[in-house]
Amino acid sequence: MNIGIIGTGRMGAAIASRLMGLGHSITVWNRTVAKTQPLADVGAKVAATPAALAAQSEIVISILTDAAAVEAAYEGRDGALAGDVGGKLFIEMSTVRPETERALAEKVRAKGAALIECPVGGTIGPAKEGKLFGFVGGDAADVARGKPILDQMCRRVEHVGPVGAGAAMKLAINLPLLVFWQSFGEALSLCKPLGLDPQRLMDIFADTSGGPNVLKMRGPAVAAQLSGQGVPASFNVDSIRKDLRTMLAEGKSLGVELPVTAQALECFNRAAKSGLGASDGTSLPVYWVERGGKAKKPSAAKPARKAARKPAAKKASRKPATKKSAAKKKPAAKKKAARRR
Repeated sequence: MNIGIIGTGRMGAAIASRLMGLGHSITVWNRTVAKTQPLADVGAKVAATPAALAAQSEIVISILTDAAAVEAAYEGRDGALAGDVGGKLFIEMSTVRPETERALAEKVRAKGAALIECPVGGTIGPAKEGKLFGFVGGDAADVARGKPILDQMCRRVEHVGPVGAGAAMKLAINLPLLVFWQSFGEALSLCKPLGLDPQRLMDIFADTSGGPNVLKMRGPAVAAQLSGQGVPASFNVDSIRKDLRTMLAEGKSLGVELPVTAQALECFNRAAKSGLGASDGTSLPVYWVERGGKAKKPSAAKPARKAARKPAAKKASRKPATKKSAAKKKPAAKKKAARRR
């Protein structure tokens, strides 16, 4: 099948590699052309524009950074919807708000094509192996049409409702995972004085109720960083910050408070400010143990000085009058007496 892939970042490239390995003819486009080169080297065609990609593809898959990137790729002058796309199927896999997917679906339908969404759970490794978890939103007939390709990318595909439902489900699934990295960093801060080997520490947590499934896969990455080793970024801190902001925006639109999510974003912002924006998300708990979790000691000097000044002021107000000051008050007393007469 001729499949076009818009967006060849880490996940897009991994998905393209997977589908090429299964015999599909793949055409790719990316705003930064250099990111398409590794795929071109193994046989993928490179399109000059999203419009050119859509023209030569039966199914178009897009997986982009954010809503602005989705809009530009589809609705720009040379966007995927610029030409005749009647009868084509678009599979939108970006992590964005439901309203973004719903608005795009309307524009795709207006062009005589169909769109389903399928944001996924999983990172580069599962993407290359076809073991992602797909959260699908769309009309049943369109989902059925895309199911054979979805099954080749995902170990499990869940059709959770109309377009927009998949985006909502993906945000909900990611929320506890992203908040976990912050809470895990705080937990590790309590363990630091024990001096346990990082690998052993990960194994203990992963085998208890305090460790979710993600530790079984990503625990080794945390341990490696605790030991001073670097790890490649599969889902970096800046991408996590974007997802957290998206969750908060969606919560606000629904009138739902997400206080833990808001605080987790502040912690990730702090890590990014220290230079970890491009680092893997598992660097956050390590950052918190080593730098972020150090509490500031309150300064005792300033309160002490204030306390010393206050009593001095009170003593001055109670100071008895001297003879000199009493003498100054006498003329005033005489004047009052004269007025009475």
